[in-house]
Amino acid sequence: MSGILSFSSIVLPDWCSTSRRGVRMAAAHTTHAGLSLEAMAIKPPSHPTYDLNGIIKLALAEDAGNRGDVTCMATIPVDMEVEACFLAKEDGIIAGIALAEMVFQEVDPSLKVEWSRKDGDYVCKGLQFGKVYGRAHSIVVAERIALNFMQRMSGIATLTKAMADAAYPAYILETRKTAPGLRLVDKWAVLIGGGRNHRLGLFDMVLIKDNHISIAGGISNALRSVDQYLERENLQIEVEVETRTLVEVKEVLQYASQMKTSLTRIMLDNMVIPLPNGDVDMSMLKEAVELINGKFETEASGNVTLKTVHKIGQTGVTYISSGALTHSVTALDISLKIDTELALEVGRRTKRA
Repeated sequence: MSGILSFSSIVLPDWCSTSRRGVRMAAAHTTHAGLSLEAMAIKPPSHPTYDLNGIIKLALAEDAGNRGDVTCMATIPVDMEVEACFLAKEDGIIAGIALAEMVFQEVDPSLKVEWSRKDGDYVCKGLQFGKVYGRAHSIVVAERIALNFMQRMSGIATLTKAMADAAYPAYILETRKTAPGLRLVDKWAVLIGGGRNHRLGLFDMVLIKDNHISIAGGISNALRSVDQYLERENLQIEVEVETRTLVEVKEVLQYASQMKTSLTRIMLDNMVIPLPNGDVDMSMLKEAVELINGKFETEASGNVTLKTVHKIGQTGVTYISSGALTHSVTALDISLKIDTELALEVGRRTKRA
C-alpha cells in the first residue's frame, strides 16, 4: 500500500468541527516579510550545501520566465496597495509560513505579513489565518510560489502528525523519497508535523542497503568494509544496516558480538506481512525486535500506512520510516484572496477607482 489518503480520514481536534464562518484574527503577529532562523517556530534541518534562498529564487524565476508577470503588468497599477488574506480550505496542520515569508521578502521586502497561526498549528476549513499587505503587483507575483510551498508542506505536515500520533511510542521518520530539489523543504515539513528526520542525504549517515550487501558479498562483509573505512578516514558517523530476514538479523548480531563496530541501528525491512483479510502479521517484526533486545536502535520499514502504523509502534521498534510522507503527498488546500473592499478604498484614495 502506498499510504495515500484524504485528509477527511485524519482526526483533528474537536474545535475544528465548530462554526467555520466569520472567524476573526486573534493574537496576530505582524512582521516585515522574511524571518531569521532564530524567529522560526520550527527551524529547517541543517544541510551543508542546500541553498533555501536559491530554491525560492529558482521557483520565482521559473514563474517569471523572460518577461515577468505580463498579466499583472497589464491589469494592476504599479503603485496600488492591497491586503490579501490566507484562507484554509481544508482542516489540517499548517506548514510553510516561515518559507512563505521568505518568498514575500524575496519579491518585495516592503510587504508586511500578519499571522494568527504558526507553523505546526491546526487550521480549520474556513479559517483566515494570515494577511499580507503592500504593493498589489508584488503580492500577486509571490502568491503562487508561496502557496505552492505552503500547500505541499502542509500536506506533508498533516499526514506526519497523524502518523506520529499513531506510531507512539515509536518515532516516525521520512526517507529520501522527496521531490528533487525540495529535499530540505519536505524534511522541514516533517519536523513541523511532529516527525523526525532520517538522513538528509548520502553524506550524513552510512546506510547499508540490499544493493550494497549484494555487491559486498554479504552482510558481514559490508559491515566490515564500513568499519574499516570509518576507522581509516577517522569518521564518527551513524551506521545503519538493512535486514530482510531473521537470518540476516542474527548475522548482524553475531558480527557485532565478535567485532568492534560503529553500527548504531538495524533496519527491519518488510517484516510487516500483509494478510488476505487486510490485516497485518507482526510476528516476524516482533521476533526481530526481541532478538536485538535493545543492543541497537531499530527501524521498521515497509507496509507502513495509517492503518498499520499503530500496531507497528507497539512492537518495540525505535523508529518507523515511511516514504509516503513525502512521495505521495496530497497538498492541503489553501488560498490567498485580495480584500476587494480595501482595494477599492485605496483605489479611490489614489483616484484609480
